[in-house]
Amino acid sequence: MKLDETDEKILKNLMVDARLSARQLALKLGMSTVTILSRIKKLEKAKIICGYTSIIDHEKLGYSLTAIIEIIAKNDKIEEIENEISKFENVCGVYDITGSADTVIIAKFKERDELSKFVKGLAAISNVENTITYVVLNTVKEDFRLT
Repeated sequence: MKLDETDEKILKNLMVDARLSARQLALKLGMSTVTILSRIKKLEKAKIICGYTSIIDHEKLGYSLTAIIEIIAKNDKIEEIENEISKFENVCGVYDITGSADTVIIAKFKERDELSKFVKGLAAISNVENTITYVVLNTVKEDFRLT
């Protein structure tokens, strides 16, 4: 699906505030509510809009540790490993990458012992050859919205 300027404006506004109603968007963009609703439905159908969510401050919920973990797989089982890891509650992102590792994951934890158990659990997954864990000291920016 090719996006036009109006679609991009709708998406940018929704990325800033997903609670905006179609009416509010229409007023903001100088369009009719019906047009906005139609375009949003088109974007949802094309799976460009995959859902609506809140941006949470994880640290305020007690998740003070962020880990970036590289995984090296054996026996060409990368996809199986990634699919298994993506089901874990603490995992925020699973990335199939190029370079010396096969996969990078980003996960959040409340305490060091949770992270320790998690990493040991990863190492126990069939066909995981090695993991390398980095603990984030400070988060300068964490926002996946393209605005």
